[in-house]
Amino acid sequence: MFLKTLSFTTVALAIVTAAPAFAGRDQIKIVGSSTVFPFATTVAERFGKKTDFKTPVVESTGSGGGLKLFCAGVGDGYADITNASRRIKSSEVEKCAANGIADIVEAKIGYDGIVIANSKASQQFDVTLADLFLALAKDVPTGVDGETKPNPYTTWDQVNASLPAVKIEVMGPPPTSGTRDAFVELAMEGGCKTFAWIKAFKKEDKKAYKSLCHTIREDGAFIEAGENDNLIVQKLVANPSAFGIFGYSFLEQNSDTVQGSIVNGIAPEFEAIAEGDYPVSRSLYFYVKKDHVGVVPGLVEFLTEFTSEDAWGEDGYLADKGLIPMTEAERTEWAEKINGLSNLAM
Repeated sequence: MFLKTLSFTTVALAIVTAAPAFAGRDQIKIVGSSTVFPFATTVAERFGKKTDFKTPVVESTGSGGGLKLFCAGVGDGYADITNASRRIKSSEVEKCAANGIADIVEAKIGYDGIVIANSKASQQFDVTLADLFLALAKDVPTGVDGETKPNPYTTWDQVNASLPAVKIEVMGPPPTSGTRDAFVELAMEGGCKTFAWIKAFKKEDKKAYKSLCHTIREDGAFIEAGENDNLIVQKLVANPSAFGIFGYSFLEQNSDTVQGSIVNGIAPEFEAIAEGDYPVSRSLYFYVKKDHVGVVPGLVEFLTEFTSEDAWGEDGYLADKGLIPMTEAERTEWAEKINGLSNLAM
């Protein structure tokens, strides 16, 4: 009799313990990328107005910060969706798995360009990826193959004589940001490997190569300005000699006050980003915790809204916000994966 009672108590405790994981939460929680934030917020607001579900809560934490929160666990206290301006890393997938999150739905939503912008009160810059690397890297080549030195450049004309004699002052996102990750990979490394000996060095010592190409200087020329891209825009208006790094959508929304630099001869324009011609372009994503589907109300319906042509299509309301749409074929492929709740495949 005692054993039967103990068994029943153990089962009852297990049920009670499991139940609070979703203690009646009826609102979707979204965290992550500041770049994807305005798109997710727009969809959330439309979703809240046109359905009987509550408007999802969307928080801008940066891609890395969002994935950390997302992968922390399953249940009421954890995010259902995280936005990312880069693809999830294998290390993050492993962290999710370690915390009981084995099934993740990946959603690619479109494209974005990373702009290097300044005030319209100043001259528009025409730079190369090599210029950006030399301006912002912690260490730069000395001119002798195989040798580097701490970055000595303080003005843009020291980097490239064709550029103005203006102080190098660039405001950008912190290491937790997907924009930072993408800028480092596309712009910094892109400029770094224009030096033949460095490009060849990649095969010999990948770790040292990455350290050289990906490490941003910390002597004041690059200023970590947080995850609020709108704040960077405001600072550019206040300081016309400074530059800011952020997503194309923020440039488009503030085109009356700021302008994007031409990079490798290509201006950061909608068509150039969509066609992959602009050299600092990237894909945008969000990730869904499959364990929360069917438990948190509205998740499936939210995915349907996000992947509708009214939202992410060529003439959709997200394009009006600055999202660069995928091709029709890509949208069809991804809509099937997302709405079919296909598991992430690395």
